[in-house]
Amino acid sequence: MEFDNNVLYLSSFFAVTMGIVVLFIGRRLNQSIGFLKEFSIPEPVSGGILVSTLLALVYAVTSVEVTFDLMARDVLLVYFFTTIGINASLKDLLKGGKPLIILLVVTIAFMVMQNIVGISVASAFGLEPVFGMLSGSISLIGGHGTAIAWAPKVADEFGLESAMEIGIASATFGLILASLMGGPIAKFLIKKHSLVASVEENPEKEKAEQPVEKLTSFDFLDAVLAIHVCIVFGVLLNEAISQTGLQLPLFVSCLFAGIVITNLIPDSYPRITGTKWPTRTAAVDLIADIALGTFLAMSLMSMQLWTLIDLAGPIFAILAMQLLLAVVINIFVVFPAMGKTYDAAVVCAGFGGIS
Repeated sequence: MEFDNNVLYLSSFFAVTMGIVVLFIGRRLNQSIGFLKEFSIPEPVSGGILVSTLLALVYAVTSVEVTFDLMARDVLLVYFFTTIGINASLKDLLKGGKPLIILLVVTIAFMVMQNIVGISVASAFGLEPVFGMLSGSISLIGGHGTAIAWAPKVADEFGLESAMEIGIASATFGLILASLMGGPIAKFLIKKHSLVASVEENPEKEKAEQPVEKLTSFDFLDAVLAIHVCIVFGVLLNEAISQTGLQLPLFVSCLFAGIVITNLIPDSYPRITGTKWPTRTAAVDLIADIALGTFLAMSLMSMQLWTLIDLAGPIFAILAMQLLLAVVINIFVVFPAMGKTYDAAVVCAGFGGIS
């Protein structure tokens, strides 16, 4: 911990500790404030925004700026995206069949349209196109995690110093707007088309009770080992790609390494742990939850909100246009493409939730 020229610098250890505290603050807030629970605001977002707001007030009153060493956050970021790769099964993807393929195509097209809208509105305000992309698919489809992951790259490549704050603000307000939009769209479609849910012949009786998976220390270490193996290959892949002149964030290559290894290793492959590759296990899920929650909390608590004062207008203008686009796409593209059924209306509610 150092204090110099009105800047309080907190080391990585303090930053991680503070991130954990922020997580618990967010948990208490979500338990106490109905609005946060109703709109499914994640705990690290609730706690992180509160703390960053308090730090902004400290800066406004005393001119003291609090900064954090976020090296540990970057490690947690790589951990999280590696677990996503480990849990990605192409076999399960194929089980989705035609509806999943249609939804995937629509989503990709929608991402392109989000970026076009974002860039257009940003350009109208005289801002760089990358500003519009940060308030487009990066933060709205990608969410807080993707916005935080790409923000440093955007800041370095395009000189947009407030990239992190723009991405997080867009993801946060996008989450709220999506929560407000999804349910009403589904209700509108169901009422307009007089849709009725299909009735299952044997609902709960056919569902076999899943035994609770007991987590041991060796299960946890097995998952950590698998993550580290993927990160090693991810680092090597990242270095090989950089030799071609293409620069990718490390989390992307680690994510890809996790996907490839998971889908190439057969279940019978002998491992030193004596267990199968830990895809979709309780241990991997636990590590993913810890990594995601902590790196989100650390990112949001370290936001310098005062840098967004002059950018609030463009951000809200872009988000307003994104909301209009999402409503139109849901009603006139997603719903017809998914068959205009009750299930299609439910899909629209979910699609609104990722918009």
